[in-house]
Amino acid sequence: MSILEADSNRLLQAVLALLKQKDILTDQEIAERIASTDSATPARGAMMVAKAWVDPAYRALMLRDGAQAAEAVGIPMRGLPPLGVLENTDTQHHLVVCTLCSCYPRAVLGYPPFWFKSAAYRARAVRDPRGLLAEWGTALPDNVQLRVVDSTADYRWMVLPLRPAGTEGWSEAELAAIVQEGDMIGVTLPTP
Repeated sequence: MSILEADSNRLLQAVLALLKQKDILTDQEIAERIASTDSATPARGAMMVAKAWVDPAYRALMLRDGAQAAEAVGIPMRGLPPLGVLENTDTQHHLVVCTLCSCYPRAVLGYPPFWFKSAAYRARAVRDPRGLLAEWGTALPDNVQLRVVDSTADYRWMVLPLRPAGTEGWSEAELAAIVQEGDMIGVTLPTP
């Protein structure tokens, strides 16, 4: 363990001790939060997307307040930054990036993929987003406006992708199975 890691660990332990001493958090709450974060995967976000595709009231909630929508399906969001949800349409496509580091909606998508944190992805997403999407095999028609959105420490973003044609009548489970992590970041599109 490096000196920096040791110092960071001591600081973390001191903050946790203070939070417990002031009755802000208990050991159980801390353990629950760690377990929740460690168990989060893109399947959580895919479940939310599938529900939004079949339930108009849930879709409206998700677009109005992503954190409330997550809580409504059992994903704990207490103490986390707000979650915004960007809806892709026939005329608008969203691409999420964190230009400074790797701010990511971990509660609903799990840990960020390695490429999301890379300097190359962050720079290309801002400088040449259509070129970046093309490298992922995502070709958008010229009439589709591409909007790059910066996820920050204060506000996290995920994408509600456009539901693919040919999935009418599918169950939520079937729909969730076709939603991939990249679809909820905006680098890819769900395909049946």
